Amino acid sequence: MRYKIGEVARILGISPDLIRYYEEKGVVSPTKDPYNNYRYYDTWDINYLIDCLWYKNFGFGIDQVAHMFSECTLDALLEKLGEKSGEIKASIRRQEMLLGRINKYFERLSAMKENIGKCDIRRNAEFVYYINRKNAEYDNRAELQELSRSWLKYMPFSRRFFEMPRRAAQDGGDSYSWGFSLGMQYAEEFGIEVAPPIAHMPPRICVHSFFKSEGKGKFSARHVDFMAEYADKNGRAVSGSAFGNLACSVIEDGKVTGYFEAWMPVDNR
Repeated sequence: MRYKIGEVARILGISPDLIRYYEEKGVVSPTKDPYNNYRYYDTWDINYLIDCLWYKNFGFGIDQVAHMFSECTLDALLEKLGEKSGEIKASIRRQEMLLGRINKYFERLSAMKENIGKCDIRRNAEFVYYINRKNAEYDNRAELQELSRSWLKYMPFSRRFFEMPRRAAQDGGDSYSWGFSLGMQYAEEFGIEVAPPIAHMPPRICVHSFFKSEGKGKFSARHVDFMAEYADKNGRAVSGSAFGNLACSVIEDGKVTGYFEAWMPVDNR
């Protein structure tokens, strides 16, 4: 029995273009009718195409499939399958990490919604970070630009990080810095080396809270004044720069509104 390309496409549920591609690669060899130039495929051709779909559904690209089917020895095929197994394991690992990250993110945003402006005393989680912006001005040194490009690839595990100098928090200044941070779990996963400009933040006793900033360009060190006031009322002295992360940016009442989680180190009494 012989079949036209459209019939083969319908039998297998694939496109005629894919069949033509595998023909170009020598996987199938249809006969051509000398009178009408139609290509005709036999049962063996369909079997070969099914074999190609077998490998394709492991995640191999069509170029790889064509090579595996038309040129691979058994040893070479085993090597390809081993490589693909490693790729799949790495993909599963990343998906597991993403699932954990999105669940924690959901929990954090849910907690934040009910706790804007409310303070407590707790230890921050350990993390690493770097700074690449002072107020509105980015540091354009090549070293920092390269570092930023690499850390952007770690998103959503890396987070937008801010730091407000202790003097700004205490003396009414409005200086702040921005960069990125990574929790220690992810820093270890990605093999981050802690060396300048990357710094390490150990767990510290802090005033902890959430705040929001409404409107473009309205972010200010003044947003954490209430945390310094809380520390003072509770007999705690501010002992370091306030820091934290952008939790999310949304639109509220027609304005860009940022939600932030913040930490302000205090003495350990």
